[in-house]
Amino acid sequence: MLKEVKVPVLGENVESADVLNVLVAVGDTVAAEQSLLEVETDKATVEVPAPFGGVVKEVRVKAGEEVTVGQTILTLEVDGERADAGGDEASDGGDADDGRAARGRREAPASTRGSGGSARAAAGAPAAAPARRSLETETETDAETDGAGAREEQARAPADSGAEQRPGASAAAAAPSVRRLARELGLDIEDVQGTGPGDHVSVEDVKRHARELIARAGERRRTRATPTAPLPDFTQWGAIEREAMSGVRRSIAAGMGRSWTIIPHVTQFDRADITDLEGWRRTLGERAGTKLTVTAVALKVAAAALRAFPKFNASVDADNEEIIYKKYVHVAVAVDTPHGLLAPVVRDADRKSLVQIARDLAELSEKARARKLGREELSGACFTVTNLGGLGTTHFSPIVNWPEVAVLGLGRASQTAVHVDGAFVPRLLLPLSVSYDHRLIDGADAARFLRWIAEAIEQPLLLLLLDG
Repeated sequence: MLKEVKVPVLGENVESADVLNVLVAVGDTVAAEQSLLEVETDKATVEVPAPFGGVVKEVRVKAGEEVTVGQTILTLEVDGERADAGGDEASDGGDADDGRAARGRREAPASTRGSGGSARAAAGAPAAAPARRSLETETETDAETDGAGAREEQARAPADSGAEQRPGASAAAAAPSVRRLARELGLDIEDVQGTGPGDHVSVEDVKRHARELIARAGERRRTRATPTAPLPDFTQWGAIEREAMSGVRRSIAAGMGRSWTIIPHVTQFDRADITDLEGWRRTLGERAGTKLTVTAVALKVAAAALRAFPKFNASVDADNEEIIYKKYVHVAVAVDTPHGLLAPVVRDADRKSLVQIARDLAELSEKARARKLGREELSGACFTVTNLGGLGTTHFSPIVNWPEVAVLGLGRASQTAVHVDGAFVPRLLLPLSVSYDHRLIDGADAARFLRWIAEAIEQPLLLLLLDG
């Protein structure tokens, strides 16, 4: 039996991906969970596994193409089903509807059946070719007799024809009335996942699929990037060169456009005195055998702040006019890579020690630069921390990564004269910025949140009390 393999869900708000490599070819035998494709999506390289084992009969994609979630990428012939359709059937010798009905196959046409046994047994005809589903041989009478939604059988060619399924014939198991409904709704019956026995497609399956497509289209309209305007003809002023966007860059562009379009942004700024922190984190890092970066410290403090300020650990459900408060704390960290900006997620950051966060961060950053991050490592963040201090920048306005409601930015720390106890002394000050969704967070909320973070960073001993 031929089964289609489709592109699975690849991540949050991910609808498409670029095929980097096709890892199998026609005739290959693959096992369940074996990698079939390598695709670039959601800012990472992801391998698409086989949902079941079988022999590759057709490959419908190639490297360089774009695929979408739910698209068929190849077909597999499943061994167990092939055995059922083999020579055992020809030797049944009993009624035409005994073993075949048990396997969910349709009887031969009435004109070829004898009264007491199968037409093939009576006439000594050769074994029939393996059964094939065929849209043309299904009738309303069959649907009424067998019951819509309960038939798994396939149309059988006459015993002496040896006919194969004609090109274009449907392979989906569905009654004619169900197929007609799909056509009326403008749906391809092959795209509908059946929930009945043998993946049989019912009327409810078709309706559910239609609702999902409508919801997905609505989501795309709500989250599409900023509308564009026609560009002028730049060649009138000189030579130009065009370069196609990579999958990573398309993902960044769509995500940033979506976030900027949906979220009314406001950014507030502050500074944290990290003079004492600098010596402390180096000493502690040497003892722990790991590098404690300022980013790791900020991530740990931000995780604690999200517990203290639940509104920053939420999302806005505008359609239902509700606020979704998350009971977990997963913090993403922006990582600069040669392929573009990636944001791997440190999960349960509020429960981890500063040392463990530093180790997780180092591992995730290395995987990001090597394009080895999985989709689970790039999804589910509640909040994001981004540090541009290493590049020499000071204050900046980061964009909130929707559906999050806030993002923390760190700039380059610098020595500044600060008036302390009647005298100016040099202190190392770290620029901080927080951008937030003004639909949910007010200016006073953001000011308190950012000041809490600044004061926590300024007190190294407080970090020990925050340790998970």
